[in-house]
Amino acid sequence: MQLKDKVVAVTGGARGIGRAIASAFAGKGARVALVDLGAADLDAARADFAGRGVDVRTYVANVAREDQVAAALDAIVADHGRLDVIVNNAGIIKDGLLVKARDGKVTGKMGLEQWQAVIDVNLTGVFLCGREAAERMIGLGNGGVIINIASISKAGNAGQTNYSAAKAGVTAMSVVWAKELARYGIRSASIAPGFTRTELLAGMPPEMLDKVTAPVPLRRLGLPEEIGHAAVFVAENDFYTGRSIDIDGGLRL
Repeated sequence: MQLKDKVVAVTGGARGIGRAIASAFAGKGARVALVDLGAADLDAARADFAGRGVDVRTYVANVAREDQVAAALDAIVADHGRLDVIVNNAGIIKDGLLVKARDGKVTGKMGLEQWQAVIDVNLTGVFLCGREAAERMIGLGNGGVIINIASISKAGNAGQTNYSAAKAGVTAMSVVWAKELARYGIRSASIAPGFTRTELLAGMPPEMLDKVTAPVPLRRLGLPEEIGHAAVFVAENDFYTGRSIDIDGGLRL
């Protein structure tokens, strides 16, 4: 796919990895639509892009809400006349052990709210955005690409029952959609970042960062821009579908 003047929607696009992905597509001449939950974050992102001479449009939506997802994608199509790529990046974490015990007695466990909140956003949100994007891509008749941001936690990471389950599901959905949607000219793939220098990790004390990066063969955090580069590759390579790109510095959980 040649990206110049194509329309790319990025969920969770106001900050961190999402904004870096949006910037990578904008650098290729794509028209970018940022979708996020917070209007203030979207305003700040739009101002940042404008300062670099890039015009982006913003849309407030909770990806876990079916009506809001449909409304946001309808607005994007109405504003731009097409939808070529969606990057399903929005996600949250609510980490915790399945159960905690001391001296043979359980002292805590992952709450249902912790589980459901992450599943709602990280799995159901991707399902809704992917489904609604596919519907509009089929109707527009131009094909398209669905890129789902997973995580190396898809392999199972201690303390992340909810997050790991969601990201494993995201990876599997990408394969299913590649098989189902190819007939309409729609490709689907996933990207699984490792530990990446987002605001959350960058704000850690140095000793904590050392612990995080110690198991990584390249001995550093990934950069959001490196995830953006991978997303652009998926969109541009017309023979890439149904696979996952792990951007993890060689780390294996």
